[in-house]
Amino acid sequence: MNTLDYICIGIAIVALLAAVIVVISYRQRTKKTLAKISGMLDAAIDDSFVEGVFDESALSAVEAKLARYLSICAVSSKNLLTEKDKIKGLISDISHQTKTPIANILLYSQLLSEHELPVDCMVCVKALSAQAEKLNFLISALVKTSRLETGIITVSPQQEAVQRLLDDARQQIMPKAEAKGISVAVEDTELSACFDLKWTTEAVYNIIDNAVKYTESGGSITIKAIPYELFCRIDITDNGIGIAEHEQSKIFTRFYRSADVSNQEGVGIGLFLAREILAAEGGYIKVSSVLGRGSTFSVFLPTTK
Repeated sequence: MNTLDYICIGIAIVALLAAVIVVISYRQRTKKTLAKISGMLDAAIDDSFVEGVFDESALSAVEAKLARYLSICAVSSKNLLTEKDKIKGLISDISHQTKTPIANILLYSQLLSEHELPVDCMVCVKALSAQAEKLNFLISALVKTSRLETGIITVSPQQEAVQRLLDDARQQIMPKAEAKGISVAVEDTELSACFDLKWTTEAVYNIIDNAVKYTESGGSITIKAIPYELFCRIDITDNGIGIAEHEQSKIFTRFYRSADVSNQEGVGIGLFLAREILAAEGGYIKVSSVLGRGSTFSVFLPTTK
């Protein structure tokens, strides 16, 4: 090999070393920038993000844009929390301001009903009492749904025995069911699922209450639990009036009531509230029905968190 060959080899080695150094340097800068971005995202998640100063390199320009975006998000998040607090206060005010007047109306109507009144006056007193009860239920349901939707109320799912849920819901509905001569049978089960006992009991109660409302005197309601791999399914089956197919997708919307049942008591919010509660804990609800033959509402509760 002559001198020129050695010079070429030397230049090649130097160029290779320079390339390696450049690549390593670039990778380290990239790694450092990614670490900064990761730290920024962690700070944003922890709600402790503070916008800093960055140089003008290409990657730092990305950092700066991300920082501005996170800063805007932080402001928006604070604004949302402020609005949420305002809504929370408004809901509490509505609940508080309406509770006492309605309670007074119910009390006075009860006192009036205990006196000997003309027949037409007694009819008016009973109507007043019934409408006050309806208004009380409506406001209570509206407050609950509003609190769920705004996150003021949060469900706390825990591993619970399904039997306890069904027994609690049945116990609450029995006075209404017995008044109509409707039997409510619960099949024993050893299944467990992940749900908030208090709120899920209310959801299941609302569904059974709906079944009692639209089942004729002497009818029956059966409740059973069925195990699935990821869910526990609870079927609530009645032999009531049933639901037309074109209405089955509408009954879970707020205030929806079929024209066929307009003469029945209710405000069309129980099933909506049940759906909201179940959705909040990772479950869902389905319905199958044949008009004139009854309905089955299926509640699906996750078996684990």
